[in-house]
Amino acid sequence: MKQKFDVISPVDGSTVVTMDEATPGQIARTLDDAQRAAQRWRESDISDRIAAVMAFTEALVGMKAEVSESLTMCMGRPSRYAGGEVDGTIDRARHMASIAEESLADLILPDIRGFDRRIVREPLGAVLVLSPWNYPYLTAVNAVVPAILSGNSVILKHSDQTPLAAEHFRRAFEIAGLDAGVFQVLHMNHEATAQVLVDDCIDHVAFTGSVAGGAAVTAALARRTGRKRFIGAGLELGGNDPAYVRPDAKLDHAAVNVVEGALFNSGQSCCGIERVYVHEDVADDFIAAAVAEAQAYVLGDPRDENTTLGPLVRQRNADSVRAQITAALESGAHPEIDTAAFAADRADTPYMAPQILTQVNHSMALMAEETFGPCVGIMRVSSDEEAITLMNDSEYGLTASIWTQDVEAAERIGVLTQTGTVFMNRCDYLDPGLAWTGVKNSGRGATLSSVGFEHLTRPKSFHLRTEV
Repeated sequence: MKQKFDVISPVDGSTVVTMDEATPGQIARTLDDAQRAAQRWRESDISDRIAAVMAFTEALVGMKAEVSESLTMCMGRPSRYAGGEVDGTIDRARHMASIAEESLADLILPDIRGFDRRIVREPLGAVLVLSPWNYPYLTAVNAVVPAILSGNSVILKHSDQTPLAAEHFRRAFEIAGLDAGVFQVLHMNHEATAQVLVDDCIDHVAFTGSVAGGAAVTAALARRTGRKRFIGAGLELGGNDPAYVRPDAKLDHAAVNVVEGALFNSGQSCCGIERVYVHEDVADDFIAAAVAEAQAYVLGDPRDENTTLGPLVRQRNADSVRAQITAALESGAHPEIDTAAFAADRADTPYMAPQILTQVNHSMALMAEETFGPCVGIMRVSSDEEAITLMNDSEYGLTASIWTQDVEAAERIGVLTQTGTVFMNRCDYLDPGLAWTGVKNSGRGATLSSVGFEHLTRPKSFHLRTEV
């Protein structure tokens, strides 16, 4: 008998869809099909791979309304923003397709008489992609598309909160006419996923999720035996991303964008702003502007076009964020926003009002850990050096944003900041032309850009003596 699971909407508690978990037999067949498809697909011409990805994006365009609705119902994204994730997914896929031929080309070494020397990039085989619910299409496309362009087959296992994202990927690739077996979907529980991780059919894992999830993936891979004991894993594990507002910043611009970076998607973004350091010379003005901006958000049913702040994805997620805020308040933090002004904010629901806390410090979990909710803490600093020290005082290192009109200062601070990406006067954004990567507990490896292909291929050297 098949096991089933329900997707419960944070919007109204309704069941969005009931899905079947993959049976052991289905999992075994999928793994075998992925291995066979990988052997065929690796021999395909790069032009055919690019064409398949471009056709996939066209199919996704036609599914935009359906995808947007599922985003809203499955994880609470306001409908006015939901279509943007589809646009971003398409843009990333098309960018990676546009650079694939050059990025995957052989590296030809300088001539040495009597020798032919080159490095080719071989596909790894079958790639298992494990994607989360918070940006279900954008996180998946980062690994799925470059893996396919590189000549790998892909198995996508999505969060049990957003399984429809995987189904939309599957249907779009079917419409695109992708060779059977090159892209497949498995809906699995944690136990089944752990078993697949150690299967010899899997040649690489791309995981996006929590630090605990990344540790579980790493531990599972360490238990592998057989001919493919040592395989790679790309780990994108989130962040506790800082912003630093210098005294020369354009405060109105900084306030609007920092608050958006903290509150967009109800703060459920691995690269969202979670802690802010403001130079004491401009702190009062910045805080006033940020509070006014946050108070203008509209908390409510995400199906309403006027809503700009929807619910968190689950009640337990909202409970966790509320607990961090309460603990910070008990330790002396000051709330800058009266949540009573947001009628939809109720402790027994996943609907949470935005909050800005001042008088915070790094002893508070809200500043030291990943909060993943519509709340941000603001600390005053007296210098760039103090800001750098505080920004680096974290187990995470995904992004940092610097708000200033001094490019040289931003570059100097950026060099000293322990993150994978440094922003100046923007935040919470992925440029597919740049490598998406992190340091410390934000993970390892990279996606997007030409660098992203390096982690989905292996180098193979040809050293041919042509004159004997």
